[in-house]
Amino acid sequence: MYESDITRFLRELKHARPHLEEQQRRGRAIWWDRPQDPETQKRFKASRIPQQAYVYQNKG
Repeated sequence: MYESDITRFLRELKHARPHLEEQQRRGRAIWWDRPQDPETQKRFKASRIPQQAYVYQNKG
């Protein structure tokens, strides 16, 4: 069965460093897996300014 170079590299990397996946999960938890505050999200949405049709042309 065919196995790409990337797949083989990742399999060997995970075999050589079994702790790598746990480090990835911890890193993800730092930046992405956080509870969201609905009030903050509402403020962000309300303060958003619509983008003009052609962003590289000034209105003026």
